[in-house]
Amino acid sequence: MPTDATFREAAAEARVEGLPLAHLSVELGHLYMEDFAAGPDHLVHHFERVAVWAQAAVQACTQAINGRKEGGTAGPGGGRSKARISTCFLIDDYFTRFSTPAKVVPELIRAARYSGLEIDYLARESACAVADGVPLASLVEGKLVADPPPDTNGSRPPTTETGWLCNGQRSPATALPGAGEAMGAVQTWEPPVENAANRHSIFLDVQLWDEAHGRRTWSCPFLAAVWQLLRLGMLRNLGEAVAVPRTCEDGFPEEWDRLPPVVKLNPNAAPFSAYRTLSVLSPRFLGIEHAVRTILSQVAVERAVAEQIARRSESEGLSLPAEVVGRIEYVFVGG
Repeated sequence: MPTDATFREAAAEARVEGLPLAHLSVELGHLYMEDFAAGPDHLVHHFERVAVWAQAAVQACTQAINGRKEGGTAGPGGGRSKARISTCFLIDDYFTRFSTPAKVVPELIRAARYSGLEIDYLARESACAVADGVPLASLVEGKLVADPPPDTNGSRPPTTETGWLCNGQRSPATALPGAGEAMGAVQTWEPPVENAANRHSIFLDVQLWDEAHGRRTWSCPFLAAVWQLLRLGMLRNLGEAVAVPRTCEDGFPEEWDRLPPVVKLNPNAAPFSAYRTLSVLSPRFLGIEHAVRTILSQVAVERAVAEQIARRSESEGLSLPAEVVGRIEYVFVGG
C-alpha cells in the first residue's frame, strides 16, 4: 500500500530555544545568613569594595567591544556601541533559610545603590538545584564526562556512584595502613597526580553531593557550577530555556519558595545570560571556585546549545574560548 510517510532521525529534529545574550554578566557577590545578620552597614561595605571592580569591568568590556568595531568588524551602521552588561547577585536559600525576601531584597537593593551599583538580577541558590520544577543539578550531573587518568583500570567507582569528582589520579587506597592483603607485599605510598599537570600537580577531589535518609544535598561547588552555566546560557531542558528571569509585580513575597528562581529587578537591564562572566567575590570563595572550574572542565555542554552560541558570537564578531571555563573570570576582593 503506497504511503507518503517520511522517516527522519530524531536528532535531526532537535531544536533549542535561543536566549538573549549580554556581552558580560558581572556577579556582585553572594549573600549568606551571617552576612545578612551582620547588618546593613556590612552590606554597604561589601558593595563599596565590589563597586570599583565592577565599574572597571564595565569600562574594559566597553573598550573591548568598541575597539573591535573600530578595528573594522562593526556590524551594519558601524559606529560606537554600548556594551551589553548585566549584574547579578546570588542568595543562599538552599543550605540556610533566613529572614524573608520581602525584607532581604529591599535591603540589598538599597545597599548596592548607596555604593553606586544596580543589581539587575537576583537569584536563589536553591534554584540551581531545582528551578520551576526542572532539576537543574540533576541535568548537569547527567552531562558529566569522566576525565580518567592514564592507565586507569576501572577499579575506581564512577562519579555518579560516589558523588566525588577529581582532576587526576588519587593515591591508591592500598597504600593506606592496613589496607593491603594479609601477608601481602608492602605497598609504598604514591602521591595523587593531576591530569595534564604543569610540571607539578595541583590535585583536587571535589564532593558533588551527600545523601542522608534517601535525600540528596548538592554541594556548594556543584550548585555554583550550575550557576555559572545558567549565566553563560548553556542549560536547556528538552530544548527549552530554564530559570527564565521574571519580575515580582506584586512585591517580594514572605516565603523564599514563592520568589522566582531568577528575579529581574531592573526593567532596563541587559540580558541575564552572557557570552562571558565575571564574579567579584570574597577570597573565602577561592577554593569553591577552583572546584567549580574542575567540575565544569568535565561537563559536556549540549552540542546544539554550544553551536548556537558559537554562531551568535561569530555573527557579532566576537571570539569565544572553546572551553566553558575559558569564558569565566574572577576578582577576589579582601578586606
